[in-house]
Amino acid sequence: MKEDNCVLYHRQGNVGFITFNRPHRLNALNGPFLDDFIKQLIVAMKDDEAVTVVMTGAGRAFCAGEDLKETAEGKSFKQWVEEADKLQDIQRLTLRLNKPLIGMVRGYAVGGGCEFALSCDFRVADTTAKFGFPETGIGLTITQAGTKLTSAIVGLGKAKELAFTGEFIDADEAYRIGMVNYVVPPAELENKTLELCEKIGKRSPMSLRLTRCAFDQGLHASFEQILEIETAHLMAVGGAQNDQQYLDKWKQ
Repeated sequence: MKEDNCVLYHRQGNVGFITFNRPHRLNALNGPFLDDFIKQLIVAMKDDEAVTVVMTGAGRAFCAGEDLKETAEGKSFKQWVEEADKLQDIQRLTLRLNKPLIGMVRGYAVGGGCEFALSCDFRVADTTAKFGFPETGIGLTITQAGTKLTSAIVGLGKAKELAFTGEFIDADEAYRIGMVNYVVPPAELENKTLELCEKIGKRSPMSLRLTRCAFDQGLHASFEQILEIETAHLMAVGGAQNDQQYLDKWKQ
């Protein structure tokens, strides 16, 4: 049966919210979920009023990864291929979002849900959060660049340990290893996230966009390449400022 509104988008002031909306399944992902996620990422990308975007889950979990109840009913090879394609398209869209993306995490962020969280620019977690990769224990594999993202954030050795053992870690351990930036009590999670969005929201949207791009491209660029990228970005914002100054003077 086709589900509707598995992922939602709304904006509060200049902050966009992408909300996973299958709380009855701890926001576990399935086909309709992935279709809606892709759609809402595009909506968020095109929302010029949103300076920052928050990714979160409805109810008591962020995202519990693959919906194993549905998987147990059987999937064809074609269905697995389609799912992998959609998961990877989600990561591509996330990289192209063109504005800071903050993960607001409560409860389980495991499997694909952990990868969604790691695709955010940084993460705010409450004390109920749990992170991990159970894939090797259930005959699956990390699919959406999680091997690269985890290694970049916590280091190669710790990333392999998490993936090989399938161990879930709590918010305090995630903070200790650099997987999350803040850990707060559940009642303070949204306020802390919005406080950070407010700080970022006062910055230049163009500068934020280009800075985010430079960090992401720097993961696979050489030293000389990133210098060229940063120079091009500086010329872009400098040129825009000069154009604006010219326009302001002309209007006078």
